[in-house]
Amino acid sequence: QVQLVESGGGLVQPGGSLRLSCAASGFTFRTYAMNWYRQAPGRERELVARISPTGTITHYADSMKGRFTISRDNAKYRVYLQMNSLKPEDTAVYYCNANVDWSDYWGQGTQVTVSS
Repeated sequence: QVQLVESGGGLVQPGGSLRLSCAASGFTFRTYAMNWYRQAPGRERELVARISPTGTITHYADSMKGRFTISRDNAKYRVYLQMNSLKPEDTAVYYCNANVDWSDYWGQGTQVTVSS
């Protein structure tokens, strides 16, 4: 079955960096786009970034452009989110997502807290 497991979250000061990782299994990873979403307390889940199956096409939410970078390693079945210049408003639970054969799959999420 499809499994997504995120890691790499934590507490970081404003202006700092974190790299999130998502380990995927149970499907042919290289043939599906992958997404990162986030959900802050009291807010709806929002798309952070998307990457095409080959990694050649990426898309970012406006507030993340220039600060976040999504990438993938198809050989390792992993997708990454490099987050730089973090702001307190980036505090949220970050989720890895894949739409496989018209079904949405989510990881358990990893908490990112940006605070001094």
